[in-house]
Amino acid sequence: MSRSLSGFAIVICLAVVGAVSTTFFPSSARADSTTIAFPNCVGKPEVRPKDVTVACGDANFRVENIRWTGWGESFAAGMGTATVNDCEPNCAAGHFHNYPVVVIVNGKQTCPNRQPAYAKITYAFIGRSPLPTNARPEDATIPFPCGARP
Repeated sequence: MSRSLSGFAIVICLAVVGAVSTTFFPSSARADSTTIAFPNCVGKPEVRPKDVTVACGDANFRVENIRWTGWGESFAAGMGTATVNDCEPNCAAGHFHNYPVVVIVNGKQTCPNRQPAYAKITYAFIGRSPLPTNARPEDATIPFPCGARP
């Protein structure tokens, strides 16, 4: 993992630790956590999804078994297992490998059904990363709009 991406992973992990150790606002002071959603790859809102496909075009990167904290706050953090295709020798013939990962969903949007939802996801691998050493930290944040995608 590159030095800048490694630093980025540390920042994400610190944010998760902060989220876990923070005392959240009482439920009367925040949105109902059962109504906040995160859109899936086809833009359909899901509340507290256990799995998120990050690479929507080919499903070669998915986060599974996510355990969330802070759902319904300005951001939610989760830990799970990234399942990533190594695409060796090509993606069709590649093999999937598992990596521990931290994800954060944040941003605000309102879906067509008027359901509030987070707007983007940011991920960081814990320890070994399948990303190339020249991966840019800004590429680890992906918008997830509600509704049909262009």
